Amino acid sequence: MTTIKLALQKKGRLSEGSMDLIRRCGIKVQNGIGKLKAEASNFPIEFLFLRDDDIPGYVQDGIADIGIVGANVMVEKDSHVEVVHHLGFSKCRLSIAVPKDQEYNGIQDLDGKSIATSYPVLLKKYLDEQGVTADIHEISGSVEIAPSIGLADAVCDLVSTGSTLFQNGLKEVEQIYKSEAVMVATPDLAEDKQAVLNQLLFRIKALQEAESKKYILLNAPEDAVERIKSVLPGMRSPSILPLAEPGWVSLHSVINENTFWENIEALKEAGAEGILVVPIEKMIL
Repeated sequence: MTTIKLALQKKGRLSEGSMDLIRRCGIKVQNGIGKLKAEASNFPIEFLFLRDDDIPGYVQDGIADIGIVGANVMVEKDSHVEVVHHLGFSKCRLSIAVPKDQEYNGIQDLDGKSIATSYPVLLKKYLDEQGVTADIHEISGSVEIAPSIGLADAVCDLVSTGSTLFQNGLKEVEQIYKSEAVMVATPDLAEDKQAVLNQLLFRIKALQEAESKKYILLNAPEDAVERIKSVLPGMRSPSILPLAEPGWVSLHSVINENTFWENIEALKEAGAEGILVVPIEKMIL
């Protein structure tokens, strides 16, 4: 079978999330420390471990067939790649921050000021949309230190929890882009490689579908089944098994976890007993 090449970040949070996803898909790969290439032992895929900002270019040029990269990096690099799936992890935001003791009344306060960032393309696009002219100072790494050493009046950087900004005396004032990990593919992927990609996406979607779903088991009197189904719409077609005690059944179904917690009291009032809710590893639709 044709082997497909997947470019991944070689280290960092995106790398950890990507490898966790691959392993949860049942794909076995051994990537030792410092190793830049590896092959799966049970799936036709080869891994290239790269710097995250190099991934869009490798995929665009067809050196890698597909890649997992932050959406912010893909847009910043203005790469000609196709987003084939949003992966839902490594969520963060690109935000503007200013010194926390500085008064801030809106984006116009930054007109004529200097902003340090590793994402000049995304920042300029946002400033242009807001009608603000600022001096964009492009730097790589340690962006948060820029105001304290007099390099810039503000910064524009990725934010996850905001703790790094706080530790460096900054406050988040403008959110300009929301990002997450995405899978991208080279344009016009060959048909045989597309078939392998489809197999991989099938596994990923099965994992994602299961994330917010739970398997529920409960006991109830036979005459309470319809009431229980009306409380939990997700139980439109539950499996119903007879119990040893006459007149009682066990209901099994899949529900959205949030729906369950919102209706737990009504579920009990409808006659449900012995309720068990367990996680689902994979869900094939």
